[in-house]
Amino acid sequence: MVNQGHLFLGADFGTQGVRVGLADEKGSILEAKEIKYPIHYPKPGQAIQNSVDWWRGFEEALGAVLGNITPTQKKAIRAISICATSSTIVPVDQEGNALDDAIMWMDIRAKEQAKRINEINHEVLKYCGEAVSPEWLIPKLLWLKENKREIYDKASLIVEQIDLINYKLTDIWAASKVNAVCKWNYIEGIGFDDDYMEKIGLDDYKNKMIVNIVPMGKCVGYLKQELVQRYDLPDIPVIQGGIDAHIGMIGMGVVGPGKMAANMGTSFVQLIFTDQDVPVKGIWGPYKGAMVEGLTLLEAGQISAGSIIKWYQNIFNLNSPEAYKIMQEEVENVPIGADGLRALDFFQGNRTPYKDSYATGVITGLTLNHDRAHFHRAIMEAVSFGFKNIVKNFEDSGVPITKVIGTGGVTHDRTWMQILSDVTGKEFTINENTNYGTILGCTMLSAVGSGVYDSLFEAAANMVHEKETIQPNLENTKKYEKPFEEYLHLYQALKTV
Repeated sequence: MVNQGHLFLGADFGTQGVRVGLADEKGSILEAKEIKYPIHYPKPGQAIQNSVDWWRGFEEALGAVLGNITPTQKKAIRAISICATSSTIVPVDQEGNALDDAIMWMDIRAKEQAKRINEINHEVLKYCGEAVSPEWLIPKLLWLKENKREIYDKASLIVEQIDLINYKLTDIWAASKVNAVCKWNYIEGIGFDDDYMEKIGLDDYKNKMIVNIVPMGKCVGYLKQELVQRYDLPDIPVIQGGIDAHIGMIGMGVVGPGKMAANMGTSFVQLIFTDQDVPVKGIWGPYKGAMVEGLTLLEAGQISAGSIIKWYQNIFNLNSPEAYKIMQEEVENVPIGADGLRALDFFQGNRTPYKDSYATGVITGLTLNHDRAHFHRAIMEAVSFGFKNIVKNFEDSGVPITKVIGTGGVTHDRTWMQILSDVTGKEFTINENTNYGTILGCTMLSAVGSGVYDSLFEAAANMVHEKETIQPNLENTKKYEKPFEEYLHLYQALKTV
């Protein structure tokens, strides 16, 4: 029997597609639909999308979800909230029409702009880990200003993916505080620093960026009547979300210190709350009040993870429906250390802890003994070593990690999950809604923002449910120590090449 109480809509605009889901008060996903959209790679280091595909996909997914529920259930919907990739930006006119392709989060064309910003060494940078990334909105704005000046000048605003979708839902331009604090150099209690913006060459930022910052969980506006009537919905509020991985953190039930949230898909994002403003070398932050009042967020990440496995599948033509099963069977027969094959997982640069956008992917140690399964194993181990390097940075800086809560597509690969657990020596918990961690996070925000639950803690207690925990084989953890050291040395040896 379907719960006929309060229901909540959530939408996750990911790298490869948009997912819309409907959840009840207990966190059960009653309906969900995903629509894919393409990514284009015009030049090395660049990645773009057509923003029209985002809205078209959303409407199709939303229509499919609402088409499978009853009129009574529609009336029970209390709110909608969305999350999206961060610093996927698009210039728009006054009506919100795109003036150019969207520059995706993984696009690192703004390397030189980021380098110049970091060389200024402004005080603002201490709030984001002493450096900006070329992935972020600010360096990309500078790149547009310097390389596509006609588009830049013509743009009414240059906005993020989430901003555009929220505008299409409400006709209101509002930026998420999560994105602003974590990626825009917005500082809690201060706002934007005019001196910093002037020094980096964005003295006109107020004319190009959204400066209306709305905290996560607060109302952006109400669903516009055109959409209410088209989908026969109640007059529901649109609750502010944020970065997909960060909202996935909420969906994993990580709403306080101690646990690490790991969103493991195309890229990996590792997030931790702390009640202190702890500086951590090589980590983004500390982001004070970015998500939860009174808590500081620390963020790490690996740009390339699941995307490298996809690359591997394409290289070896393993794209059939049975391909992944074949890949898993093959890799289980390869020993720890992949018979000496080593890889670096920096196929789009390194996000943390090196913050090196010039780093590249590496595969070394090849012999005639190696086959495609060795490549697969070496890639999974490389990403796992990158994960351990991040964990080590946290713990060396006095930030304890009791366990990791994982979500995303990689959690379905038991072989890889065991490698991750063995390499790091940490237990990994997978929740019931691991397929929908970001969707659940959005629906939890909808539940809190609409007043059904008083806090995220209450929402997490009622809507998040653990499924299983993967324990590390500590004997294997010891065996991985030498390959991990070789991974670290390989980066240092090739850093200047």
